[in-house]
Amino acid sequence: MKRIGILTGGGDVPGLNAAIKSFVYRFDDAGHEIIGLRRGWASLVNIIPEENADNSAWIMPLSRLNTRAIDRSGGTVLHTSRINPSISKPENVPPHLAAKLGPPDKRGRHDLTDAALRVIDFLKLDAIVALGGDGTLNFARRLHQEGVPLIAIPKTMDNDVFGTDYCLGFSTAVTRSVMFINDLRTSAGSHERFLVVELFGRYSGETCLLSSYLAGVDRAVIAEVPFDCEKLYCLLERDKSENPSNYAVVAISEGATVIGGEMIATGAPDAYGNRRLGGIGEIVSDFLEKRTRDKVIYQRLAYLMRSGAPDSLDQLVANNFGSLAADLLRRGEAGKMVAVVGGRYTAVPIDMSGESKKRVDVDRFYDAAAYRPKVAEVMDMPMFLH
Repeated sequence: MKRIGILTGGGDVPGLNAAIKSFVYRFDDAGHEIIGLRRGWASLVNIIPEENADNSAWIMPLSRLNTRAIDRSGGTVLHTSRINPSISKPENVPPHLAAKLGPPDKRGRHDLTDAALRVIDFLKLDAIVALGGDGTLNFARRLHQEGVPLIAIPKTMDNDVFGTDYCLGFSTAVTRSVMFINDLRTSAGSHERFLVVELFGRYSGETCLLSSYLAGVDRAVIAEVPFDCEKLYCLLERDKSENPSNYAVVAISEGATVIGGEMIATGAPDAYGNRRLGGIGEIVSDFLEKRTRDKVIYQRLAYLMRSGAPDSLDQLVANNFGSLAADLLRRGEAGKMVAVVGGRYTAVPIDMSGESKKRVDVDRFYDAAAYRPKVAEVMDMPMFLH
C-alpha cells in the first residue's frame, strides 16, 4: 500500500477536477491512500510537521466518494496558489518557519525546499503528483532532483509546457474564446465599429492564434511578434470597409507588445517573478478611437476563458492524463511527465519540461506582415498548430 499526495498549482483551468478524479479512481482500485494537498506547493511549507498540529486546512483525503462528481465542474477542489517554496517571498513564509530563517537572498527570496522535504517525510508520502504549468513544474523538477518520486501533469491555457503537444485547459480556452468572439460580433456589426478582444497569453500566442483561426477574425496579434499600431489600424480600416456589415475584429494576446515597447504589466511580481498582465487591448482600442474618432468595442475575456466546466476534449485528456499518471506510479516509473506527443499518449522525463520554451512557430503558422494566422496546407501538420 502506498500513500500518494496530489496537488494543483498556478492558475486554475477546466479539467483539473477530472484528472484528480481519474487518478483517484485508478489508484483506489489498488487500495492505496490518496492525500490531496490543498493550495498547491503552499501546503508543503504551511503544514507543521508535528503530531499534535492541526493541519486539516492543508490536507484533504481523497476517495471515490468525495471525488465522484467533481469532474462535472471546472476549477480545482484542491484549490491552488502560485507559491514556489524554493523562491518564497518573506510575506509568504509561515510563522513557524520565519523565526528559523536568516536574511533573504539577493532577490529578496527564501529557499524553503528543506522545509517542504521535511513535510513530505512527515506525511509519509511515497510519491507526489503535481498538476501545473511552468511555475509549478519548476519546483516539481527541484523535488525530483532531491529524490522525491514525482509525476507531473501539464496544464495551461497557453499550451506552452515544453515536452508535450497538449496541456489541460487549452481546448476549453480556445472553445470559449471562439464563442465569445462570435457573440461579440453582433454588437460590433450593429454599431459598425472595431472590436478588440484581448485573450490570455503571456509569452505564447498559441491560444490567440488558434482562436483567431477558428473564429475567422480579421487580424490577430500574438505575443511572439511586436506590432505597429498605425499599420494595424490601416489593415483594420480596410477590413471594415470591405465587410458588408462595416465592422472589423482583432484578437490580441495579453503579452503582445508594440514595436520597441514592453508588455503591459501591473502589480508586484508573484512567486515566479511574473506581474499581472493585461491592458494591451485597451491601448490598441484607445489608439483606434483617436484615429477614427469613433468608439471601439474593447473586451478582455480574461477569466471567462478559464472558468466553467471543461469541453469534451479537455475532459477526455484529463481523464487519460490522470489514469496514465496512476499507471506510471504503479509501475514505479516516477520522474515523468504525462504527455501527448505526435498525437499519442506517452510520458517524458520531467526534466524535459524545463529544457526549452514552447512558442508559436511564426514562420510556419503566422503571417507577421498581415497580422493573421497562416494555415494553408495542413497535410502532416500537428493537430494544434504548434
